[in-house]
Amino acid sequence: MTLEFAVAAALFAGVLFYAVLGGADFGSGFHDLVSGGSRRGAEVRTLIDQSIGPVWEANHVWLIYVLVMWWTGFPESFAAAMTTLYVPLLLALVGIVLRGASFAFRKYSETLAQARLFGVVFATSSVLAPFFLGTVAGSLASGRVPEGGYGDAWSSWIAPTPLLTGAISVGTCAFLAGAFLTADAARRGRTALAERMRRRSIVVGAATGLVVFAGLIPIEHDAPTLWEGLVGRAAPVIALSAVGGAATLVLLWRRRFGPARLTAVVAVAAVMAGWGIGQYPWVLVDQVSIAEAAGARATLQGLLVAVGVATVVVGPALGYLLYLTQTPQWSDQEPEGAERVHWSARLSD
Repeated sequence: MTLEFAVAAALFAGVLFYAVLGGADFGSGFHDLVSGGSRRGAEVRTLIDQSIGPVWEANHVWLIYVLVMWWTGFPESFAAAMTTLYVPLLLALVGIVLRGASFAFRKYSETLAQARLFGVVFATSSVLAPFFLGTVAGSLASGRVPEGGYGDAWSSWIAPTPLLTGAISVGTCAFLAGAFLTADAARRGRTALAERMRRRSIVVGAATGLVVFAGLIPIEHDAPTLWEGLVGRAAPVIALSAVGGAATLVLLWRRRFGPARLTAVVAVAAVMAGWGIGQYPWVLVDQVSIAEAAGARATLQGLLVAVGVATVVVGPALGYLLYLTQTPQWSDQEPEGAERVHWSARLSD
């Protein structure tokens, strides 16, 4: 294993963690968006607040990790992407900021109008942010970022492969969040809500699966290098994603919500891994390889040391936080009865 490959692998590990943890966070906004009006959607929104409230900021630390690793380890490719894809990156950043602010502000709304406004901003931004991040990934994978940067600000991402990966990003986030929220509702004893989320998650999962595999058709013509990788060395991982997605749908159908979360993670992580393996060895497809894009050797060594330290120091703390949110003791501290009704429903009374 070369030093450049080790740093690229550590970088892509961050992408996988962000796709799973941040993806479930983003996907919750999709379910908030389609949950209905103030009273009909109150129970779903309460569940979302309780599920992502303790961890939503921690989830997006992975995005910072990915960006820092990229611009430090592979600086010229980072500059090329930033000067070409600044439009979708800016829109994704605006979405992340707005969803975070509105998620916090809506809990302190004094009127129903304020609650609805912040709720709409949170839900809409939660869909738009992963879409634009997905278009960035699609643009990189389809060779639309020139080595020297400063590519076309619009055609670089408004094209079949980037738009398709944007749609897949939204769908996989919603699918993953649906599996997590369904399991959380069941764990909290909310049987009717779990059943409602189960049905919605099955529909979202089936639709996302169709988009993922139907989307391979335009990729063959629009991104031939990526296509060759997907049907070649990445084919086993893509097959694993299909198996994981199908298993999740079966488990949800049979109301095995705990195992369904694990298979949903496998399905989403395998989709992302397939993209990375299919794109290998390129950072900018057809433009710059990993070896060519790598920075100074001393910098790469320092990055690996920093990753090792963070793994030892931050990893256990993050794991313990996620563990706490899934324990019965955490759920026992939640308010009971009428206090569980979401703020939007209370304001509408």
